[in-house]
Amino acid sequence: MDILTLLPQFGNLIWTLAAFVIALSVIVAIHEYGHYIVGRWSGIHADVFSLGFGPVLYARTDKRGTVWQVAALPFGGYVKFRGDANAASAPDDEAVREMSEAEKRSTMAGAPLWARTATVAAGPIFNFVLAIALFTAVGMTRGVAVDPLTVGEMRPLPQETALQEGDVLLEIDGLRMPDFENPTAFDDMLADLPEQPLLDYTVERDGQQLVVSGPWLMPPVVTQLAPQSAAFAAGLAVGDVITAIDGQEIFSFSQLKEKVEAGEGAPLALSVWRGGEIIEMTLEPRRVDEPQADGGFQTNWRIGIVGGMAFTPATTTPGIAEALWGGVTGTYEIMRGSISGLWHMVTGAISSCNMSGPIGIAEVSGQMASQGAMNFVYFIGVLSAAVGLLNLFPIPVLDGGHLVFYAYEAVAGKPPSDGVLRVLMTVGLVLILSLMVFALTNDIFCP
Repeated sequence: MDILTLLPQFGNLIWTLAAFVIALSVIVAIHEYGHYIVGRWSGIHADVFSLGFGPVLYARTDKRGTVWQVAALPFGGYVKFRGDANAASAPDDEAVREMSEAEKRSTMAGAPLWARTATVAAGPIFNFVLAIALFTAVGMTRGVAVDPLTVGEMRPLPQETALQEGDVLLEIDGLRMPDFENPTAFDDMLADLPEQPLLDYTVERDGQQLVVSGPWLMPPVVTQLAPQSAAFAAGLAVGDVITAIDGQEIFSFSQLKEKVEAGEGAPLALSVWRGGEIIEMTLEPRRVDEPQADGGFQTNWRIGIVGGMAFTPATTTPGIAEALWGGVTGTYEIMRGSISGLWHMVTGAISSCNMSGPIGIAEVSGQMASQGAMNFVYFIGVLSAAVGLLNLFPIPVLDGGHLVFYAYEAVAGKPPSDGVLRVLMTVGLVLILSLMVFALTNDIFCP
């Protein structure tokens, strides 16, 4: 075997692992820092803050006596508080008994209920804050389209166009451009346009109204690739324009969508325009469970590309309040979609293959990173929101399980007995390990 043939695959593997480690390290660091800083504010001392497990690669001790370290296995992290027997925060009863009352107050076991609750809850909360911050930053960087719709930059397309940067769109083939405040009106206008590859655009340019020729507003152009999709596996790239399917020419994204759905998973022969050349490729659409506005799911055949306009719209930077609200609603939608998806998998309404394990998440990390910094940052936000939500599940060994124990203590006036805790923690550990094995099995065997 020629070793040179393995270099691209090896390079992709390194890229995927690097992206996965970066994404996971950021999320874990923020999560554990939430535990650490709120614990410190609550009077609980941290002995160790570790990013990673296993042999320590680097460590330093700060003025408060906390050891900050980076370990060799970068697949998690932990905060070990005073009085903990291990990284899982199991109390060291013998060590705590020998402490003075003041020292006990600085341990997790000896801290008041409110301090322990705040410290545990801070991890997931910091994950949500990270997601909101990242979504806000992405929103401000990408901006929002100027209203009325204005040409920012023309995308490279096989059709000739007379549209120019700065053109304000007034009408398309006699149909007036709708306001952005009415998204359904935009879809209605597209449905009413004549089905032809070139259209007449009425634009405002330099203070004058002109009628110029341009391509269909929503051509079959690839603006983004869905991770783990047929399009990614087949080698489609951002900027590609699909000009024909099975020998039939197409010029709109809606035509592409119709042909993919009508094929019901049959292999499709694509003619792809890339940089002035036509490339032929074949791919097989995949069944995708897509969330709906009513909270349900619908299964469709998809190749896994995101389309866009024939040009990138001119944008303006939103205000901080608007961008922040977008970050909050984006985080909420990730949480809502995750709960809905999990419920539909449990009830059998959608395939359990929608759950990915570490291999799948690593693969998505690399594919999102390969599509640009903003896509990767957005993915980290999505993963952070999902990790925060997962940690709130009321399963012993997770933060949510500890919060349930604290709620019981608040009502009963005492914590659960050591025997009950040991049993519940064992059950929780078995559940988490089973979930991990199930997700890993999906990574290996699901299509």
